[in-house]
Amino acid sequence: MNALKLDIFEKIYLHMAPVDGRKNISGLGIIVEQELKLDPFGKYLFVFTNRSRKVMKILYWDRTGFALWIKKLDREHFRWPRLNEESSSVISMTDLELLLNGGDIQKIKLHKTLHYETLS
Repeated sequence: MNALKLDIFEKIYLHMAPVDGRKNISGLGIIVEQELKLDPFGKYLFVFTNRSRKVMKILYWDRTGFALWIKKLDREHFRWPRLNEESSSVISMTDLELLLNGGDIQKIKLHKTLHYETLS
């Protein structure tokens, strides 16, 4: 994903429940539309994993078509957050990087980014 300009994405949606690992672009796009009730053509990354948590798929629209990025682990598994009542969760780019590198985003707490408009 290093060649991908990640700052163009407004949000990253993490699909909480595992999906069938055989799902392709069309199947994942249908999940985005019907289950998550989101626009698959937006400036979003949609992140999925399978039941064994060994495969992560990231779906996105890149102006001319859908792209699907896949990472398959040989020995470890992705540390996905526990299921909650929501079908998806918005995560940060830092969270995605942690997931990709084996981190547990529920255990690691970073300082919140502060935004100020004035010093007074």
